[in-house]
Amino acid sequence: MYLVLDNLVKTFASRGGVGEVTAVNGVSLAIKQGDLVTLLGPSGCGKTTTLRLIAGFEFPNSGRILLDGAVINELPPHSRGMSMVFQSYAIFPHLNVFANIAYGLDVQKRPRDEIKRRVARVLDLVELTGLENRAPNQLSGGQQQRVALARALIMEPKVLLMDEPLSNLDAKLREQMRTEIRRIQKRLGITSVYVTHDQVEAMTLSDQVVVMDQGKIEQVGPPDEIYRRPRTRFVADFIGRANFVEGVVRERRDGQVVLDVLGTTLAAPAPAVGFASGEKATLILRPEVVEIDPPQPVARGIIRRAAYLGSVIEYDVEIAGQLLSLTERDPRRMTLHAEGTEVGLRFLEDCLYVLPK
Repeated sequence: MYLVLDNLVKTFASRGGVGEVTAVNGVSLAIKQGDLVTLLGPSGCGKTTTLRLIAGFEFPNSGRILLDGAVINELPPHSRGMSMVFQSYAIFPHLNVFANIAYGLDVQKRPRDEIKRRVARVLDLVELTGLENRAPNQLSGGQQQRVALARALIMEPKVLLMDEPLSNLDAKLREQMRTEIRRIQKRLGITSVYVTHDQVEAMTLSDQVVVMDQGKIEQVGPPDEIYRRPRTRFVADFIGRANFVEGVVRERRDGQVVLDVLGTTLAAPAPAVGFASGEKATLILRPEVVEIDPPQPVARGIIRRAAYLGSVIEYDVEIAGQLLSLTERDPRRMTLHAEGTEVGLRFLEDCLYVLPK
């Protein structure tokens, strides 16, 4: 592995001056060269502190950081071969686009011809060619973010670090920029660590998603695994939307758990251990994994709320005394059912998941 975090711990003095707060608590992570890894979690989960430890802006109380096999704990930021893209862009208002991007090379006193060549190459990469003489206040938010990204990339870092770089952009521009960041990252094959609290951003960008909570890693995996096979209720709840329904285990069978739940019997994938007969278990049921009014229903429910949103219809459906959030996405079947209507239901069992109670 190219970048390795080995049991990192970081504490800070509490605001009251009494005791300590553990921001990062035993974080271990191995990142392959060329991967983009996202640190995802709610505010205060330790993701930004972990990024700052990697960058060298903070130093761990214990644990090791290894880059390409070498321990870098004691190295200052400028000696780690990394570049950072900040949430606030941090571009210099008194310098034009060219000078902002070239700043790091100027500090290194690189030859002028080399600076011009490298700036031209990175301007083309981030699609800002022709804007090199613009002042920052003449740029849109998206263009300013491209300047910040170009300034980081021009240093040809071993690792690119990004701390919520799109959070100041509007929703449409944010979507465009995350596509651009992924395009550039894949084209360069640059190892990247990206911090966000936005689950869609993490799912869109990442080779691996690292879900964090209270200073610890809850789960690491590719986006589809994190979504479809969450290891904990926290991960299931944080990534996307989920209904949590209690059921009783009937048996284990062929890698699945058979549950008595919602007035019917369902067989769903589950972790490899546990789930004795008669035990309680929690069914994770995503809103999109229930067919509404199918040809051969296995359960019945009553529509309690209906909301037409164009590409999707959202329902609250009462099933066996429980209120579940469901969605209808098939444009061929998107007929709005009125509130109070009884509908048939069918569960996509392979898309369900079961966790121990």
